Amino acid sequence: MIDTIKFHIPELEQMRTYPETLFYKGNTELLKRKKVAIVGSRKPNQYAREVTHNVALKLSKSGLCIVSGGAFGIDAIAHKAAGVENTIMVAATGLDKRYPAINKNIIKNIEEQGLVISQFEEGTVSKKYNFPLRNEVVVALGDILIVTYADFNSGTMRSVEYAKKMGKEIYVLPHRIGQSSATNDLLQKQEAKAIYDIDVFVAQFSQSQPQKESTDDFLKFCQSNPSYESALAKFPSRIFEAELSGIIEIKNAKVYLTQ
Repeated sequence: MIDTIKFHIPELEQMRTYPETLFYKGNTELLKRKKVAIVGSRKPNQYAREVTHNVALKLSKSGLCIVSGGAFGIDAIAHKAAGVENTIMVAATGLDKRYPAINKNIIKNIEEQGLVISQFEEGTVSKKYNFPLRNEVVVALGDILIVTYADFNSGTMRSVEYAKKMGKEIYVLPHRIGQSSATNDLLQKQEAKAIYDIDVFVAQFSQSQPQKESTDDFLKFCQSNPSYESALAKFPSRIFEAELSGIIEIKNAKVYLTQ
């Protein structure tokens, strides 16, 4: 069921204009939690996929709520690693649309156990100018912004500009020369801080009462390194999605979690 948020969200006062209306599906209690925004490219390298997963997972286990935009790539990895009960997705469409379609299953799960919010009315489809508006909400909700992969002139860098205007601390990964050029540039200009050690980084923001771990049956199944054939038979829709998102990898016909 789509409903309207009828209470004030202090973090959104940082936006240029407070949204006239916010629609939601899910658990609005997550808005009261300490939150971290994680964003990045739709086509990150494998290193960024793995580190994004580990950072989101460990932040979630330390009691933080992960906020992102539901897009393919870094966004989806962050949502899944956090566990759907520990994540907020900000949509760029009306909530009767699950966009992008490739992420429809994870979006449905977040609606049921986490929180999906949007400032767009039902029937609103994906439009280019919706995404900057969505990104501003993502950044505003997070106490900090983590950008794990971004190139110049990307939509992700619009989020960085919002973070700068809001006075948010920005964290990035140290990448090789020629990869994630925009985040490397932020480091060079000292406009962002690098995450060199995930555990040390997470410890800065850890909450006193960590949330319970995700009860995702698929991830539990993969912990035993099952055969690809058995995983495909048991979770036919999840196996391809997880591999594309970098959550699992296939080696010698067996499934391995990348965390």
